[in-house]
Amino acid sequence: MSTRIETLNPETTTGKSKELFDAVQSKLGFIPNLIKVFGNSPATLQTYLSLGELTASGNFTNKYREQLALVIGEANACDYCLSAHTTIGKMNGLTEEQIEQSRQGLANDEKSQAGLKFAQAVTKNRGQVSTEAIQEVKAAGFNDSDILEVVLNVVSNTLTNYVNHIAETEIDFPAVTAGEYTLTSN
Repeated sequence: MSTRIETLNPETTTGKSKELFDAVQSKLGFIPNLIKVFGNSPATLQTYLSLGELTASGNFTNKYREQLALVIGEANACDYCLSAHTTIGKMNGLTEEQIEQSRQGLANDEKSQAGLKFAQAVTKNRGQVSTEAIQEVKAAGFNDSDILEVVLNVVSNTLTNYVNHIAETEIDFPAVTAGEYTLTSN
């Protein structure tokens, strides 16, 4: 399932990783391959799950966090995460058009789009964004707390993007490929 880092079998996994696998299984109804890869390091898996809980407790809706995950996954060219977040995004009310727009840093309203563009810039520039970029996202209605939560989402999603690149995790969602779009955006 992963060609470079072992994809653990939940049936034979023990210890902290097994405990975390069971928690994911009860929450999602299955254990995605990414989680099976993360299980090689219980500390890394625990960090990933904790980051997910922390981002969920923040200022943004599930739908907007999925839009952020899509723009970050596209910026990092992570097919696994694009595939997963396309599926999860649909479960959170995103349309096909919104999914593709999000991947490109576009949205139907100015504030959402400003946040997506900011997340895209943070990702592509490894956090080295201009004062103008911060002023633009603030002018669109983001406050300092929101800006830091965009960064939190970038960190959380970049962790998964990088692990998937390193592990070459087998995609276990309907496959989506970075840079390929089925709809044309406005």
